[in-house]
Amino acid sequence: MVEPVSQNAAEGEPDRPEEEQEQSSGRAGSHRRGKSPKKKRSFWKELPILIAIALVLTILIQAFLAKVYMIPSGSMESTLHGCPSCTGDRILVDRVTYDFTDPSPGDVIVFKGPPAWTENEIAPQESSNIVVRALRGLGSLVGFAPPDERDFVKRVIATGGQTVQCCDARNRVIVDGKALDEPYIHWEDSNHRVQEPFAPVKVPQGSLWVMGDNRNNSEDSRYQGGGGANGAVPVDDVIGKARLIVLPPSRWNVISAPNPQENAQPVALSAPAWQQGLPLGAGFAAAVPTLFLGRRLKSGLRKAAGRRR
Repeated sequence: MVEPVSQNAAEGEPDRPEEEQEQSSGRAGSHRRGKSPKKKRSFWKELPILIAIALVLTILIQAFLAKVYMIPSGSMESTLHGCPSCTGDRILVDRVTYDFTDPSPGDVIVFKGPPAWTENEIAPQESSNIVVRALRGLGSLVGFAPPDERDFVKRVIATGGQTVQCCDARNRVIVDGKALDEPYIHWEDSNHRVQEPFAPVKVPQGSLWVMGDNRNNSEDSRYQGGGGANGAVPVDDVIGKARLIVLPPSRWNVISAPNPQENAQPVALSAPAWQQGLPLGAGFAAAVPTLFLGRRLKSGLRKAAGRRR
């Protein structure tokens, strides 16, 4: 009996299994197209590209959206750690918010030191080693080294046009005649909870009056530039609003920003001692002639009564 021949088989060509025919057909098609199967790149070849992309994104994000800063001092204890005996906090600073609104009382801000703050500062010495400088710049970029700029972090107490002074009878800072409610104040010495007094200062328009939470260990608007209006910080120098503590992990937290003016209480400011003595002096001055006239009048009445007798 003669076996039937497949219609797809060429004349004189023995039958082949279907899988073999498909593979042969695939190879022929591939040769006809002149293409070879693509090879996947090695992970180690892609790694430098991934690192470069990550660095570019980091630079763009920190330049326009948010940046990590290291706290260099203890002036914001205990809201932000920066004391010599503790691990300094790394904070995430929002650089977008103040593009649409101005800083408000209670905000913790990072700002470039204005000339009045930095004129007597000694610029940090730069290393001549290019590798060290590059590593320092990278560390500053991600918050693991102090930034190159002379930047500060403080809390906004009063804004342009407001008058600030210290203090009332209960040792509270006063803004526009109202004593502030400041739950964030830190006292290094619990037995000495007294703030250094200062005369009334009207904050210039477009500026901010800033103070540290560690109230007795902070070089802020009270002292910078000789104090007064010179200590105020221009809004244009503000870099952004401190939002989060990102490092160390044990201190992950949102940075509190209660408005100290929200529950401020009107106060009657005590007058200086010499002014307090004015009423007493005026009363004494008025009493002398009154007493003298009273005696003269009494004497005159007595004489008149004697004549009638």
